[in-house]
Amino acid sequence: MHRSEITIDLGAVRRNAQTLLRALEGAELWAVVKANGYGHGASDVAGAALGAGATGLCVATVAEGLALRRDFPTARIIVMGPAATSREVAHARDAALELVVSGGEIPAGVRVHLKLDTGMGRWGLSELPLPPVEVVGLMSHLATADTDAAFTNWQIERFREATQPFSHLTRHIANSAAALRYPAARFDAARCGIALYGLSPFGTDPAEDGLEPALTWTSHLAQVRLLPPGYSTGYGRRFIAERPTWIGIVPVGYADGFRRDLTGTQVRVGGEL
Repeated sequence: MHRSEITIDLGAVRRNAQTLLRALEGAELWAVVKANGYGHGASDVAGAALGAGATGLCVATVAEGLALRRDFPTARIIVMGPAATSREVAHARDAALELVVSGGEIPAGVRVHLKLDTGMGRWGLSELPLPPVEVVGLMSHLATADTDAAFTNWQIERFREATQPFSHLTRHIANSAAALRYPAARFDAARCGIALYGLSPFGTDPAEDGLEPALTWTSHLAQVRLLPPGYSTGYGRRFIAERPTWIGIVPVGYADGFRRDLTGTQVRVGGEL
């Protein structure tokens, strides 16, 4: 018997994709399925998203792209991280993966997206060069779409100005937060991760944006105890009972992926909070 179990609702993934597509109002949805779909299962999530209308898949590495290519022979797959070696570039070329480039030589025979740094301060070009024939897309990444509207709008406008002469190429800067809140960021496509999995990029109730969490984690109560006033539980004594308090011990910890900083959140017991 397993101590706990994770269930992925692919129907929720499909409905979240449809919600995002409605918000995008004509722009394409590209599903971010890197890191094994954030633990949800890259191939399963990719299939659900594509079935709901997504037109592209975004991964972090060439290896992730190659794994998806085996399951999706004709899907558009964009590798967002750098291809570190010439062998990786060759594998990407053979598998018809699209690569993101932010400096150096542009590999021949591969569809390429140039990444412009508009304010994220990470991997990206400071200035956009004249795109050669291999370039099919222009992209950037938003730093504060979930928190700072002024900076987000500045990034969007900077991207618009830099890419306007090349508007025949596919332009994409929107993440989940921008897809839901910033019409000006939608351009031709949006790369959505967190919202596809049913979580709010704003840290609020996902239902406010029509999203459904796709992952459910279930376990059981291994022990139920009554704590007297003044008694504590857990590392750092993060909870101290102010009055006689019943507590339930669930056999799951941070070794299983349950973070300590989830202290103070809620769980359902028998279907009730």
